[in-house]
Amino acid sequence: MTRSQPTPPTAVLVAIDVAKLRNEVLIELPEARRRRRMTVTNTRAEHDRLVAELQALERPVTVGLEPTGHYHRPLAWQLVQAGFDVRLISSVALARTREALHNGWDKNDPKDAQVILHMLRIGAAKPYHDPLEHGINDIQELSMTHEVVSKAKTEALHRIQTHYLPLYSPEVDRFRNNTRSDWFFALLERFPVPASITALSKEAFVAAAWDLAGRKVAKARLLGDIYETAQNSIALPTPPEAPAITMFRLVIAEARHLIQQRDIIERLAGELLGEHADFRRLQQVPGIGPINALAILAEAGDLRRFGHHRQFLKFCGLDLATHQSGQFRGKTKLSKRGNARLRRTLWMAAQVAIRQRENGFRAKFERYVAKDRDDPDLRRKAFTAITAKMARVVHAIIKSGVDYRPFVEGPVPGGRTPLYRSREGASATL
Repeated sequence: MTRSQPTPPTAVLVAIDVAKLRNEVLIELPEARRRRRMTVTNTRAEHDRLVAELQALERPVTVGLEPTGHYHRPLAWQLVQAGFDVRLISSVALARTREALHNGWDKNDPKDAQVILHMLRIGAAKPYHDPLEHGINDIQELSMTHEVVSKAKTEALHRIQTHYLPLYSPEVDRFRNNTRSDWFFALLERFPVPASITALSKEAFVAAAWDLAGRKVAKARLLGDIYETAQNSIALPTPPEAPAITMFRLVIAEARHLIQQRDIIERLAGELLGEHADFRRLQQVPGIGPINALAILAEAGDLRRFGHHRQFLKFCGLDLATHQSGQFRGKTKLSKRGNARLRRTLWMAAQVAIRQRENGFRAKFERYVAKDRDDPDLRRKAFTAITAKMARVVHAIIKSGVDYRPFVEGPVPGGRTPLYRSREGASATL
């Protein structure tokens, strides 16, 4: 998706250097010798003025802008709705082009607008896919908010594990089985220190904590073990009403609130995408669950816009790049010049897939590391290869509209990949 996009020779070129408060605009007509410069503030009236002046030209208009945070989104939305061809300029490409054109590192907004105009002229831009226009704005917000909430929950859990539990209830951590269970934090909020447990009899504690314990556990045995553990705890002798324990309870309440928020987001995602064909099809791939499928759709949008899987690999930053000059040739490695969040999602899905039972991803990984399973460099390369395979499979099933067909890959002469195995055992190959 980073290939040059031809610019119509008769189009009016508009370069916009986006900022938080105001935007520097440079307009170039094909037959005019001088360019028109404008300063457009980020207000509705100014945006409407820019759109009206571009529409008054009554000619094709190609707009190029450098995405700056999310400040470009409202203006880009209005330009797209007005029917203009909006394109994005890479920040890295803009910086290097600016240095090459001006032989210096100095930077200012008017100069950036000139460089954007030059890059538009030579076609060094890529199409802008507005999330609201393409119906993925809600998906993006759900995915990004889920990631933010998950990170905050992890940070709160780490504070509990590394600070509060070692001081006030060291032994209770072994009863926590996973990070998605709220019952453990509910129990900890009610009984934050061993003294709050041993102040009751065993029967009274079991009765008080019965409704707090998880549903899929043997409650009587679990609560009995917790009570016996509290009697022999090495925790600091801090009374339950101490200000320190109040702070402990605040952090526990924060962790519980974040768990509830995450559950709400996942429920909303299921309601929003429950009947979405691509969402359901992605979850057929080993290693991809609802959250990974949500992230892929949020970051990539409609994968059908990528005509070839190599374009999708480039969009993810999973394409290979080599530094070569004269007789020197460096190592070939990933470019990592694409969508980092999408690349991380595919990497995590690959990690899960190779740990599952028989599937094509695990078979390829096993073949890759067969020479030396303990070689960390070989395993790293194998993980990368599986991630690239995951990207190709994801693109293929969405583009073709065919469900994922699980099979165990086998070696095929000539290096071809078997697509499926028939009931008679014969393999169709590609």
